[in-house]
Amino acid sequence: MPTSLAINGRTLLVEADAATPLLWVLREQLGLTGTKFGCGAGLCGACTVHLDGVATRSCQVPVGTVGTQHITTIEGLAASGARHAVQEAWIDMQVPQCGYCQSGMIMAVAALLAHTPAPTDDQINSEITNICRCGTYPRVRRAIHLLAQAGQAGASHG
Repeated sequence: MPTSLAINGRTLLVEADAATPLLWVLREQLGLTGTKFGCGAGLCGACTVHLDGVATRSCQVPVGTVGTQHITTIEGLAASGARHAVQEAWIDMQVPQCGYCQSGMIMAVAALLAHTPAPTDDQINSEITNICRCGTYPRVRRAIHLLAQAGQAGASHG
């Protein structure tokens, strides 16, 4: 039976067992490969997407439980194809090294800044639990603080 999903502003029908992790539906059926497979246990955050604006580890979400929640992937983060402010800060602060974890990290940071526009280091530590094997955490923190100081945490750029 087809499942209807609201993804990046579009409604899409997918054929998947209700227990299939959302991650695999996004990547394998819909070709949204910006959402990465990391650990499969919800620990690393490479698969982070937004469900109704909340940063969520998609490897731990059975597609059958999504219902009417709006899904935003890294491909849908920016409006009208322009970069999101977090993506711009990532470029400005040269955050990524290998880049594998960065789409999930960007999604987690965008969700944090949407509800906490000027987070403290303690808030960053408790909210951004994504793992980066390259150790880009100091640059991630600088990018978050840059966005908070500029007051543009949720903005898109063209």
